[in-house]
Amino acid sequence: MAQTLDLTQLRQVLIGACQAIIDAREELTRADRAIGDGDHGSGMSRGFTAARDALQEAELSTAGDAFKTVGSAVLASSGGASGAVFGTMFRAPGKVLQDQVLTADGLSSALQEAAAGVRARGRAEPGQKTMLDALVPAAQAAQDAQPGGLLAVARAAADAAAAGSAATTDLVARVGKAKSLGERSLGHRDPGAISVAILLEAIAEGIEEV
Repeated sequence: MAQTLDLTQLRQVLIGACQAIIDAREELTRADRAIGDGDHGSGMSRGFTAARDALQEAELSTAGDAFKTVGSAVLASSGGASGAVFGTMFRAPGKVLQDQVLTADGLSSALQEAAAGVRARGRAEPGQKTMLDALVPAAQAAQDAQPGGLLAVARAAADAAAAGSAATTDLVARVGKAKSLGERSLGHRDPGAISVAILLEAIAEGIEEV
């Protein structure tokens, strides 16, 4: 059970997270058809395919480089609002992850930075039926779990993201494409929150396997 990830291990964990999004393309498309225009799956698959390929070739000097590689590729390739916010989710931690290993504190800090960055970029808050309803609880759970080590942080974040994603079913969209649906957005999970949950679950599983 790893309590730190070296750069080779981190690269593989993040490649696995990218692949999880690629594999979930149809699930994300169905979710977005319910409250959006149905392009979330294709955009995310396109962006995270580019991120996976970039990670395989990238020269990494710090853990932050790995996250920035993902974020930059997603930002450049996904397009639309999803590209902007998911690119930010991965680029924002780059400035705090300056070591050659990823630790419990590092992953917790990365999620804090990701949540703050997305909040600012998307001009949204938790409770408005967005990816923040998964990401903000994940960041808080990660912080609370820090004493347990890296795997505890990753698992707590993944579980909190899953719960937050599920809870968006009972929220009314207040921002983004689904805002125009109003009460009709009730009963559907937010596609962005689903994506956050998929990413963090894949990261936790990847760390469990190291």
